[in-house]
Amino acid sequence: MTQDFDPRTGYDANGQMVPKAYDAILLSSFGGPEGQDDVIPFLRNVTAGRGIPDERLEEVAVHYRKNGGVSPINGQNRALLAALEAELAARDINIPVYWGNRNWHPFVNDTLKNIAADGHRKVLLMGTGAYTGYSACRQYREDLGMGLRETGLEGVLEVDKLRQFFDTPAFVQPFIEGLSTSLAEVRAQLSAKNQNDAKIKIVFVTHSIPMSDANAAGPAQLRATASENLYTAQHRAVAEHILANVPEAQGLEHSLVYQSRSGAPHVPWLEPDINDALQADADAGVAGVVVVPIGFISDHMEVLWDLDTEAKDSCAQLGLAFSRAATPGTHHAFVSGLVDLVEERLADANGEALRDGRISVVTGGPWFDVCRPNCCEKRALDGTLRPTIAGVDSEVGVPAP
Repeated sequence: MTQDFDPRTGYDANGQMVPKAYDAILLSSFGGPEGQDDVIPFLRNVTAGRGIPDERLEEVAVHYRKNGGVSPINGQNRALLAALEAELAARDINIPVYWGNRNWHPFVNDTLKNIAADGHRKVLLMGTGAYTGYSACRQYREDLGMGLRETGLEGVLEVDKLRQFFDTPAFVQPFIEGLSTSLAEVRAQLSAKNQNDAKIKIVFVTHSIPMSDANAAGPAQLRATASENLYTAQHRAVAEHILANVPEAQGLEHSLVYQSRSGAPHVPWLEPDINDALQADADAGVAGVVVVPIGFISDHMEVLWDLDTEAKDSCAQLGLAFSRAATPGTHHAFVSGLVDLVEERLADANGEALRDGRISVVTGGPWFDVCRPNCCEKRALDGTLRPTIAGVDSEVGVPAP
């Protein structure tokens, strides 16, 4: 091996894991309703434990109701799963890919049972969150830790997680292409109105999260020396990398804004909201905006509603030219790059990784295979932490659970 691994834990001081002979891959995502009858039960799952009445949930359900009660995220995950299977087959990697969701069918616990029933024992988890943070990383690890315990498969299945991939060419390349395409679209819209010299702004957008979660993102050791929360810092680094690789974007003003805020009004969340920011941009003389959704890997409901509906409508009301850059989806670079990450972790006949080195092009990467102590903590009301996989228990210093 090229790293000094601790045989007790299977990882080195940098959180990089020993390559293993994984025999299954688990694609895990948020999940979404598949019809009108699913919408409220789905939203109950999402908000479980918060005591939110169905009347309030129905206010959120309108986003799904207008789409026939169907979230596009499920179809997108089916397409991603098929694309991953094709790429693995093209590389002669004979590992099956399973799919399990946090909030709707197929639920992750059911998928764990299927994996075990099919005879697999070493599972590599591929979460669909690119950045550090509770919802994007730790909650996946908790879901699997709790899932193994609840299904009785703890000690039967060994589940590890792929590292966060915000810094990889796989994730940023589709946005580089998308920004270039959307810039051309906004310039064409302005040209049609004889506004060739009008001001264009690039608006990078991601999901807002509570400030408490943002401030807890990443391991305590890194948070202690950071100038801002790591969740925001990683998004800024991605934005800067994208800008640096789109020549026609040079010299244009840009910003990082947020969307999809929810929860109690008195709880601080990351700001500004995209619609408030668009109003400020129009007041400052901006004539057209390119919206780049760097917080998301696919065009799911929050992209289609918050950006393609609400933000687009805001631009129409403000007289701003508008184009929204594409998300990675099943872009070949994205799918191929995810399989590159799998190859970083897969052992060959000699116990070495199929891919040498860890690809990273954005400041802040590559991220850890095994999350460090106190990483993205979110404690229950009684002060306890849920069991996790692919992490370090800060109290005893070994992988959890």
